[in-house]
Amino acid sequence: MESNGEETGRRAGFAQGMTVVIAAFLPILAIISLFPAVPAMIDHFSSDPAAQWKVPSMVTAPGLTIAIISLFAGMLVDRFGRRKLLLVATFFYGIFGVAPFFLESLNAVYGSRLLLGLSEAAILTTLNTLIADYWDERGRRTWLTVQGMAGPALSSVVLFFAGTLVEWRWNAIFLIYLVAFPIFVAMWRWMFEPKSDATARRMLGIGEEGITASGFPWPVMFGIGAVTLFSSFLYYVFIINGGLVWKELGVSNPEQIGQITALPSLFILAGAILFWLLGRWGVGSRGMIVTFLAILGAGLTIIGLAQDWRGMILGMTIQQTGAGMAIPVLIAWASKLLPFDHRGKGMGVWTACFFFGQFSSPLLVGLIRGMVGSMQGAFVVAGIIAVAGAGIAWLVLSLVRETKSEAA
Repeated sequence: MESNGEETGRRAGFAQGMTVVIAAFLPILAIISLFPAVPAMIDHFSSDPAAQWKVPSMVTAPGLTIAIISLFAGMLVDRFGRRKLLLVATFFYGIFGVAPFFLESLNAVYGSRLLLGLSEAAILTTLNTLIADYWDERGRRTWLTVQGMAGPALSSVVLFFAGTLVEWRWNAIFLIYLVAFPIFVAMWRWMFEPKSDATARRMLGIGEEGITASGFPWPVMFGIGAVTLFSSFLYYVFIINGGLVWKELGVSNPEQIGQITALPSLFILAGAILFWLLGRWGVGSRGMIVTFLAILGAGLTIIGLAQDWRGMILGMTIQQTGAGMAIPVLIAWASKLLPFDHRGKGMGVWTACFFFGQFSSPLLVGLIRGMVGSMQGAFVVAGIIAVAGAGIAWLVLSLVRETKSEAA
C-alpha cells in the first residue's frame, strides 16, 4: 500500500483527479444549497427583524471570508504543505457546515457560515495549487475540463434533494455538508504531498513562465490578480442579476423562467469543452483569455439588447459558453505562471481576487444601473467593458510576450 507522504516518483492519476474534482465542489455547495432554504429560514426567524437581510446575506457570507483569508491560506500552503492543510480544512468544513442543524440562534448560524468560509478559503487555495503541482499543462487542462463539467451536474443533484430536506425541517439542508467527511476519507487515502517540479522541469528543458523561486513574483501576480478580479466581476453579472433582466422583459414567474433557461444553462458545459478543444489545438493562454472575455461580453450585450425571451435565450447561450470557459482558463493560466515554491501564496491571491470580484460585482452593476436607468442597460455596458477588456488583454499580453522574447 502506498503511503500518503512525500514520495519520489509518485504521480497523480485518476484517483487524485476525481478527488480534486469532487472536493472542488464543496465551496459551490456552500452557496447553491441554501437558495431553496432562504424562505423557510426567514419564516423560522420571523420574530427577528434582521432576518430579512441576514438570511439572504448568509448565502454569500463565506465568499467575503474567502476573499479576506485566501492570501493567508496560501502562505500556510507554502509553509506547511498542501496535504495537511487540505485535510484539516475539509474536516472543519464538515463541522462548520453541519453546525446550523443543531443551532437555534440566527447570529450563531451566521457565525458558523463565516467560519465555513475559513475552511473554504483553505480548500480552494490548496486544490488550485495541487492541480498545478500534480499535472503538467495537458493534465491540468484535462482535469479542469472535467471539473468544469462536473460542477453543473453535481449542482443539479444537490438542488434535487434540497427541496425535500427543506420540506422536512427548516435547517435540514445543512445535513448536506456531511458529504465532507467521506471526501475527507478519500483525501486521506489518495492525496499525497507533491515534490517541487523544478528538477523535472530542468531535466526536460521546460522553464517557468513566472519568476523563479528566489522571490515571490509580484509583477506576475499583479497581472494575474488584475485579470482575475476583472473577469470575476463580469462572471457574476448574470448569475446575480439575470432574474432582474427577466423581470424587465415581463417574465416574472419562477417556474416559467426555469423552463425557459434550462437549455441555455447547459451551455456552461460547452464552455468547458471549448476550453479543452482550444488547448488541444495549441491556443495559448493569451488567446483563451481574449476568447472567453469576448464571448462573455457578446452574451451580456445581447442580453441587454434583448426585446423578448428569444433574444434572452440567444444571449444566455453565448454568455454561458463564456462563463464555462472562464474559471478553467484563469486557473490554468495562473498555474502556468507560478513557480512551485510560491504557488500556494499565488493561488491564495488568485482566490482572493476572484471572490472580491464576486463581492464587488453587484455593487458595480447597481452603480451602472443607476447611471443608465435599467438593468438591461447595465448589461450592455458590462458587455462592452468585457469586449474592450478582451482587446486590452490581447495588447498587454502581446507586449509582455515580446518583452520576454527580447530579454531572452
